[in-house]
Amino acid sequence: MKNTFTREHLTYLRGLRTRKILIHIAQAGVLVLILGFWELAAQLGWIDSFITSSPSRVWKTLVELIRNGTLWHHMGVSTLETLAGFAIGTVLGYVVAVILWWNTFLKDVFEPYIVVLNSLPKIALGPIIIIWAGTGKASIITMAVLISVVITTITILNGFLATDKEKALLLRSMGANRLQIFTKLVAPANVPTLMATLKINVGMAWIGSIMGEYLVSKEGLGYLLVYGSQVFRLDLVMTCTVVLCALAGVMYALVALLEKIVIKRY
Repeated sequence: MKNTFTREHLTYLRGLRTRKILIHIAQAGVLVLILGFWELAAQLGWIDSFITSSPSRVWKTLVELIRNGTLWHHMGVSTLETLAGFAIGTVLGYVVAVILWWNTFLKDVFEPYIVVLNSLPKIALGPIIIIWAGTGKASIITMAVLISVVITTITILNGFLATDKEKALLLRSMGANRLQIFTKLVAPANVPTLMATLKINVGMAWIGSIMGEYLVSKEGLGYLLVYGSQVFRLDLVMTCTVVLCALAGVMYALVALLEKIVIKRY
């Protein structure tokens, strides 16, 4: 059967599409405006381009890093470490949240400790992580996991606990056990919560991997940031920062795309 829409509904849909296009144009315009003002301020001497760099100098450094292959190597190292920390932290945090939801006694016992761990600056654990995991990639991934796993556990657990209790009671009255309640109600109802957590963990994983590279790594974008600041190559520092923003943006966009695909199925 062919779908028919009223004129008002078609006008509304066109309005939504137009608004989305205008938002994308405005976003691109803001970026161009910022970069243009930054370049202009550097060229006119309003700011010290040695300290703040400029878009033209960042582009020159980026081209140099691409040509000598340095960028691809360090970018690949940081991306792999971030993806590993992102995946492990998300899965582990989800499993812990399920266990705490399943056993309310364990939840009541460990919930204060989870809150304290969330409040603790993870960088303070850096020396301990290095001693335990060594000075290689394991310690960097561990740092990324520690930052994302606690956030995941708290967010997912709160979502589980906020699930409609009347629906859970209805299932229980129909003879459903705890596993059936989880698989039929709690888990599906918290798919949006999981997707939101994945978006948060994109930033958390990148923070963890870069922090780890600050401490121990001899490769990766975090290492380049530290090296550039030590030898006062601030163009290199700004270039790495721009690359990090681009990588985080791409990873966030992929998670947002996954969210659209998953949400359509629920």
